[in-house]
Amino acid sequence: MLAQRLSLALEREIVSLPKDGKIAMVLPEAGADLSALPRERTEVVSRSFRVHRAFSESGYRVVSAPEGPYALAILSLPRAKAAALAALAEIVPVTRGPTVIDGQKTDGVESLQRELGQRALVGEVLVKAHGRMFAATEIDCAGWNAVPGQVARPNGGVYRTSHGAFSSDGVDPGSRALAEALPDRMDGHAVDLGSGWGYLAEAVLERCAASVDLVEDDLAALEASRANLDDARARFHWTDALTFRPDSLADHVVTNPPFHAGRNADASIGQGFIRASARMLARKGTLWLVANRHLPYEWTLVEVFRDVRTLGQHAEYKLFKAVRPRPIRER
Repeated sequence: MLAQRLSLALEREIVSLPKDGKIAMVLPEAGADLSALPRERTEVVSRSFRVHRAFSESGYRVVSAPEGPYALAILSLPRAKAAALAALAEIVPVTRGPTVIDGQKTDGVESLQRELGQRALVGEVLVKAHGRMFAATEIDCAGWNAVPGQVARPNGGVYRTSHGAFSSDGVDPGSRALAEALPDRMDGHAVDLGSGWGYLAEAVLERCAASVDLVEDDLAALEASRANLDDARARFHWTDALTFRPDSLADHVVTNPPFHAGRNADASIGQGFIRASARMLARKGTLWLVANRHLPYEWTLVEVFRDVRTLGQHAEYKLFKAVRPRPIRER
């Protein structure tokens, strides 16, 4: 979608590429086609490990925060409005030229266009493929700065969260249900796969695990987990959950895996987490998993574990304990 609109916007001169200077491509998806941009001048800005890897392997320079100065910036709208506004607050001050906004209707692009109409000079709008692209200048970003969010801890104090991250405004009910279902003792080495800002990892550490690897794609969420877990047993990994391998096989894996690619539900992501868990567990290791009730994970669990059990009943979630992983062929 981005590639279609960008090519057409350039053709119609709704967007113009600067003759020199860096171009920032902010928050693209890992598979986005950026061939309309000069690779040697394009800098990808993203806190996603998968995006970093994909564009680095394609020869782009990739950074986790804007470095500037940029002659042009293009923002691919994220799902969360707070994340979009925070991204604009970061990129606009280091961009000398226009900032181009691209997004689907389902990403809130029309709402942002209206808001920018009150805070910026908005140029011609290209409407195509259920989305919009437009350039804005003189953007007033007052009040949009990314201040870490906070969630109250049950026993006082707060958790730090990050804008746009999963459950940034409160503890996810599924994660809470899984934490309550965990056994009183969890000895040995554990992995929190897709650890977010550290809620499940903290629950495991409270059960006396020797060490916990927190594995997270979103750098901002991982940085929040560092702030939340002042514990020498916690180790933090900015990497892809599907390819992560711990230094030694784990005794436990806990996970509340994502199941969206953009705004579309994709059960294969959680199924990949299950297979990845089996690869990193010891012969008698245990996977502790929570999932929304509609997600079809049972067959995958039985495929890769010898003993699969449900943990109680819940109206919205399925809780699983899967023990003794089967050998899995590397694909």
